[in-house]
Amino acid sequence: MILSLFLMKFKRIFLKLYKWRIKYVTDRHFIMVLSGVVGLLAGLGAVTIKNLVHFIKTGLDSQLIYSGSFYLYLGLPLLGLILVAVFVKFILRKKVDHGIPTVLYSISKRNGKIRPHNIFSSVVASSITVGFGGSVGLEGPTLATGAAMGSNLARLFGLNYRQVVLMLGCASAGAMAAIFKAPIAAVVFALEVIMINLTMTTIIPLLISSVTGAITSYLFLGQSTLYSFSNIESYNLSELPYFFLLGIFTGLASLYFIKMYIKVAGIFEKIKKWQVRLFIGGISLGVLIFLFPSLYGEGYESTNSALNGNIDHLFVNSIFSGLDQQIFWVLGLLLLVIVFKVIATSVTFGAGGIGGVFAPSLFIGASAGLFFGKLMNYFGANLNEQNFSLVAMGGLISGVIHAPLTGMFLIAEITGGYELLLPLMITATISYATIRLFQSTSVYTYQLAKRGELLTHHQDKTALSLMEVRSLIETKFNKVKPDDTLGDLVKVISKSERNIFPVLDAENQFLGLVWVNDIRDIVFKPELYETTYVRDLMFMPSPTVSPEDSMEVVASKFQHSSHYNLPVLDEGKYLGFVSRANVFSKYRKLIQDLSED
Repeated sequence: MILSLFLMKFKRIFLKLYKWRIKYVTDRHFIMVLSGVVGLLAGLGAVTIKNLVHFIKTGLDSQLIYSGSFYLYLGLPLLGLILVAVFVKFILRKKVDHGIPTVLYSISKRNGKIRPHNIFSSVVASSITVGFGGSVGLEGPTLATGAAMGSNLARLFGLNYRQVVLMLGCASAGAMAAIFKAPIAAVVFALEVIMINLTMTTIIPLLISSVTGAITSYLFLGQSTLYSFSNIESYNLSELPYFFLLGIFTGLASLYFIKMYIKVAGIFEKIKKWQVRLFIGGISLGVLIFLFPSLYGEGYESTNSALNGNIDHLFVNSIFSGLDQQIFWVLGLLLLVIVFKVIATSVTFGAGGIGGVFAPSLFIGASAGLFFGKLMNYFGANLNEQNFSLVAMGGLISGVIHAPLTGMFLIAEITGGYELLLPLMITATISYATIRLFQSTSVYTYQLAKRGELLTHHQDKTALSLMEVRSLIETKFNKVKPDDTLGDLVKVISKSERNIFPVLDAENQFLGLVWVNDIRDIVFKPELYETTYVRDLMFMPSPTVSPEDSMEVVASKFQHSSHYNLPVLDEGKYLGFVSRANVFSKYRKLIQDLSED
């Protein structure tokens, strides 16, 4: 009763606010205010998720240190995955999708709509996953949380598609700025990964959200950064060829990451029972963490260790303890950690864990750079290993998420490593160029691209990807039967505004169609009315359209045929037609909406 009264009062207040906003506040000014609100909420989401993980991990660490039984780390990932499964399947009872792919999918196929439960479900599920050792990051879930807030706020205030997408970009920028305290890189990320177009209409709201998210993080989490880098040295021009080689190395490492991620995901998808997936993934992850403790959780401590040229994280609490003075063991373990971090991350996702790939990418980048530097120095190169560790992080981000600008600015901003901006540019660019030779999609977009649902900055492809066959189906066509006579058909033609007639059986199976132009010479011959049947006049058109076809496929079918209408069939069942004119009209409308500034 009290809750109902509260909701009614809230609705009345909101309605008054909404009417006041429509009357006195322009869209441009309102978007700026809303972008600040979204940035604040995204920042609070980042603070919440960080504190939750810290609370869980600190509690587990204190209990394990007190009991002295570090072998319990073997079972912690499995326990975390069980808790996540209980939350998702029995409490929430709704699917919790992964962060950035969820945002991209909502933009391409759901008009920017994200289900409200994502505001809290990603926070809870990812905190448990990472807190109990899941080898994933928190950036994706934090971004999904902020994006869900932005999406639902935008819908609440009745914003159009373009404005909703902008709010998703603002939420993404705010979340990234709050996590890394890197507002410039956060804006670049929104432009490059979330595919927000760069105009004055978009850049100001993105900046507002980004700065607001960063300030929120500073207020609650302090000014310390995630990555501490204490030994930045200027590079020599003679080292630039090594950064070029580092770009190739990180590009190949990124390729391994994406290919292994896809492979492991495919293996787990073949396991039908979620309980089996959970058990296999939890046990596998526990064994990997037991052998390589640095794979536990996000791995920020290990990443910072590698950034400062320290290798202790490879040997502390490890079965390899005592081997840190032998260079071959150091290089071998660095390489194994790179290899198995990818597997641990992929297994965590495959088993049902919730998280992101940003932190694993940075972890692998720092380890790959340290490995590269030590290997080159072994052969007498005399390189600053810490510099290469830092720059390689940018190379991995560039390759794994196909975002070279984000890789450059993020690493420079979060570490203060602007002195290494040129090496970062070289490594990130070469890494991106290397992986593009073998892999056209990022770890975020391969599934969307496979289904033809990926948005890009190419407005033509974007408009087509936003269109769905089902929304364009026209059904006002007069149907005929194969056993109808020509006389029956003429009666139907006389009452129809169309010139094509689908031929269906009793079960709505599409048998073909009759085109008036094909029978024009006999419709005025009454002597044929009772002896000629529709089955003699119909033909099976080619091509036909499936309701699951992407609009790019449909457009191609129109382009390569002379038809103005194509039948839509679902496993042979007739649904209606899509027309060339209707498709073009919808396409033009979307292009105008996307181009509006």
